[in-house]
Amino acid sequence: MEIKRYIDPLNDIAFKKIFGSDPNKDLLIDFLNQVLRGRKNIVDLIYNKNEHHGIAKDEGSIS
Repeated sequence: MEIKRYIDPLNDIAFKKIFGSDPNKDLLIDFLNQVLRGRKNIVDLIYNKNEHHGIAKDEGSIS
């Protein structure tokens, strides 16, 4: 019996793993364009190296 493991993209760490690196930039652009549904069209993006953690455990933002 084969055990399959899946990553939950709703988890912050998993989301960063899937979408947070330059080799996966096309995945993030496609994802964002699907979320925006034609209101805006993203053609390129730049990854910044800075990450700011919030004061509380549940706070934080990437800039």
